[in-house]
Amino acid sequence: MKTFSLYTHYKKILADTITPVSIYLKIRDKFPNSILLESSDYHASDNSFSYICFNPIASIKVKGKHIDQTFPDGSVLRNRTTDVAKTIHKFTKRFKVNSDETFKFINNGIFGYTAYDAVKYFEDIEISKKPDSLDIPDIYYAVYQNIIAINHFKNEAYIFAHCHNTENNIDDILHLIKSKNFASYEFSTQSDIQSNLTDEEYKEHVTLAKQHCARGDVFQLVLSKKFSQGFKGDEFNVYRALRSINPSPYLFYFDYGDFKIFGSSPKRNWLFLMV
Repeated sequence: MKTFSLYTHYKKILADTITPVSIYLKIRDKFPNSILLESSDYHASDNSFSYICFNPIASIKVKGKHIDQTFPDGSVLRNRTTDVAKTIHKFTKRFKVNSDETFKFINNGIFGYTAYDAVKYFEDIEISKKPDSLDIPDIYYAVYQNIIAINHFKNEAYIFAHCHNTENNIDDILHLIKSKNFASYEFSTQSDIQSNLTDEEYKEHVTLAKQHCARGDVFQLVLSKKFSQGFKGDEFNVYRALRSINPSPYLFYFDYGDFKIFGSSPKRNWLFLMV
């Protein structure tokens, strides 16, 4: 199994005048396909970090019957989806991080998402694809050369460069962060809000869920109702509107080029797998 050595460089800076959103706005045009993981839970040091990850150098994607992997040397590997957990674990073991310092917070690893329907790869269960389902990977994780970790509790930030046969680009990133200019684009709605359920249908689901709980079939059910609305413009500004009207301790924005995933949650649902 071919492995890749990543040599870690970093720089610590004062972060009392910067925010994760302001950094992301400066980074995203220079480094597309970047992701943002925000934490606004600053009351304890262990929950006080936000992350901006950009410049992906490797990835693993699970979609349908195939697992696609890309590597820093440009090579590509495709497998059948026979043992997804084992394949992801093997993917992480290909990367060897060389660093002169050990950090007490996350500074490397694979960052990404596992969709709900991915349960079919880990459990013996059939999931029927709904007609309105999004055509995106069930699982997607990437190794990023650059990570900015912001410690809100201490008002400091760390700029990391995990380099494989490339030059340390921390000075270029620092120049971007210090820049006072960044592009921002508006968005506007283009249709009325639509839902997959009426209020009466949702109430019927609640009644049915209560009956299942009373019989002992389940002890907890999480019911959902989908809302959708068309819009035109910058997806990141939609995310900014979301974090404004629904402030939550944990927020995320994933840019994968032809699709974006973003949201907010009262619970930490981020997943990091350390290299």
